[in-house]
Amino acid sequence: MKTRLSCLAISLFAASAGAAASELPQDFHLMSAEQTAQAICERKFTSESVVGYWLARIHAHPQLNAFISLNAQSALRQARAADERIAKGEKCLPLGGVPIAIKDNIQVVGFANTAGTPGLAHFYPKANAPIIDRLQAAGAIVVGKTNMHELAFGATGYNTAFHIPGVVGVRNAFDQSRIAGGSSSGSATALGARLIPIAMGTDTGGSSREPCALNGCVGFRPTVGRYSGVGITPISTSRDTAGPMANAVGDIVLLDSILSGRSASALAPLAPAKIRLGIPDFFWADLDTEVSAQANAALDKLRGSGVQIVPVKMPGLGALASAVATPVAIMEARKALTDYLLSQSTGITFKTLAHKVSSPDVQSIFSAMVVPGKVPGPDGKMIPGADAYHYALKTGVPKLAELYRKTFADNKLDALLFPTVPEVAIAAGPDAGTPEKFGRIIRNTDPSSNVKMPGLSMPVGVGTSGLPVGMEIDGLPGTDDQLLAIGRTLESIWGPGPLPAIAH
Repeated sequence: MKTRLSCLAISLFAASAGAAASELPQDFHLMSAEQTAQAICERKFTSESVVGYWLARIHAHPQLNAFISLNAQSALRQARAADERIAKGEKCLPLGGVPIAIKDNIQVVGFANTAGTPGLAHFYPKANAPIIDRLQAAGAIVVGKTNMHELAFGATGYNTAFHIPGVVGVRNAFDQSRIAGGSSSGSATALGARLIPIAMGTDTGGSSREPCALNGCVGFRPTVGRYSGVGITPISTSRDTAGPMANAVGDIVLLDSILSGRSASALAPLAPAKIRLGIPDFFWADLDTEVSAQANAALDKLRGSGVQIVPVKMPGLGALASAVATPVAIMEARKALTDYLLSQSTGITFKTLAHKVSSPDVQSIFSAMVVPGKVPGPDGKMIPGADAYHYALKTGVPKLAELYRKTFADNKLDALLFPTVPEVAIAAGPDAGTPEKFGRIIRNTDPSSNVKMPGLSMPVGVGTSGLPVGMEIDGLPGTDDQLLAIGRTLESIWGPGPLPAIAH
């Protein structure tokens, strides 16, 4: 199944590209969404030229498989309406006239909500997800829906259902032979390649943070419950959350303020000397050479700026996390998906959805675990998952949460700091999605996801292969504002993210 790039959309890209080029500077793609909204408000640029510019960039790079659907005609119509409002002197909006890309498991009226799977390819929702209502009320213009790991059950973006001929899977912005990560694959690649200024993903075990680490963008996972989850194709009610994605922390702060309804005005950078970051032993073990070098260089910059760096131990973290992650995600998936399919009037059943799964790795997960309700036992053999799920909720998750709470309290920490992914992006292909490789890719992002913690991944450079490396800060649940303020400070020390050749 190919992406839905219509002839009409392509012709509109070409037409709008010329208009954009005459008005916008060559390095316009380096402007933040916040700066872009301000420039549109001040009538330095029109929204129509801005949207046309970004549509042209998307059209120029189909080989990334970043998008499943686009609607250039609607986006340009909305842009002209935004320009008319400004010309009439109406109040400027926080994202007035700025284009945004939305992961294709977040409902947007006018677009199919495929969740990257054939069974939902023709599901057109009757209502937006509430977070989309908030973004549109703030002036954002949805130009398209981004590609993803099928049903969000994976970390590579290797989706066999939606792609251009000859290139399967979403590809990395820095090296198209490498994975984009996932499951918010297309959003991360589009940001890294500078095809869009801001995007939305979702995050269950790292799905907004991990692909941003691999593509050089900024990915945020808020405390679970900070944003509405209605109208988002689910995996786990305990772990799922929408995740803002951008190329600058300031844009994450802006998106978070819109989605949460909280003011962004108080989130100024903190003084480096007032920040105390824990360096947990578990997350810094077994890093590949490139990640280790970039991560340690990033640490040195923080120390040189006065940030307090504290080595900490978290005994038993790996075992605690692995005991709860799979049972919770797997045992909640069938009910969550069944409820979603019914409540959103999709017209298909869970059985049909599962039967039509295309990607072999996702089909394996559904047939072996999700459909029969089984999880791997201590010996690796599949066992009924009810007992493991009960243990996870009643005992495992509370123990893991207490370990995090104690680590923060005993060491007087503001956040934990570690490499988002232990390795740079691996080669793309069906072999990238083995259980062993999946486990390594999400090794650092998954543990805190089990206990609803917020996390922010930021780029810190590229390794010798030219591939990006990301660093993550995690905070205790409810400390999102503080975490974002810390992120502003770290970005001021580390500098902006890297640019791939494709972005020039």
